[in-house]
Amino acid sequence: MIDLLAAAANAAPVIPDRLDPVRLFLDADIVVQVVMAGLLLASIWVWTLIVSFSLRMGAVRKQCDRFEEEFWEHGQPETLFTGRRKPKTASARVAAAGFAEFEASTRNPGFDREGTRGRIASAMDSQVAAEGDALAERLNFLATTGAVAPFVGLFGTVWGIMNSFFQIGSQQNTSLAVVAPGISEALFATAIGLFAAIPAVIAYNRYNQRVGQVESRLQRFADKVSALLSRELERR
Repeated sequence: MIDLLAAAANAAPVIPDRLDPVRLFLDADIVVQVVMAGLLLASIWVWTLIVSFSLRMGAVRKQCDRFEEEFWEHGQPETLFTGRRKPKTASARVAAAGFAEFEASTRNPGFDREGTRGRIASAMDSQVAAEGDALAERLNFLATTGAVAPFVGLFGTVWGIMNSFFQIGSQQNTSLAVVAPGISEALFATAIGLFAAIPAVIAYNRYNQRVGQVESRLQRFADKVSALLSRELERR
């Protein structure tokens, strides 16, 4: 008798005392699994962008600090990005655009000084905008993920709940034990969607602000270079 009771106890299903994400994924419907897998991949890519963009912004700041310090201390700053020394930093490319326009406009005698000043400022403003666009290029994925991921997760949830109601109809059993696993799996899809969307939104807002700060910094540097070239025009 004792052996029979022990065998029955061993055969009884083990009820988990906490959620198992892996089991929820494996037991989910194939459509919900596809949704979860896609959201997990998006989340991985979001964190990859967050880390890489943080490192990139730090490198841009240090490179600009180094170049601008060297630029203002150098007796002939135009030599920092002419000839074999190609501009490799954002600040260098902005200054190079201004000096290139300066050389092109003052090549012929009798040039228009006011027109030259305007073209120099326009050339550097365009380069500042181009640098900002290049930095913000990958931020679009963060914005898209933050906006779309919750709805993708919601789609998986709706599909899972529909599947749970189908199980009610097929088994003709309204017991909570019948529908609870399917609903849990469905809600897990929404949780993964939020897991991907929340850091994406936070990172997008944060890094979008930092890109704006870099553009403002480059614009101030461009204004100083424009003033430097304007004084050079007055001497010619």
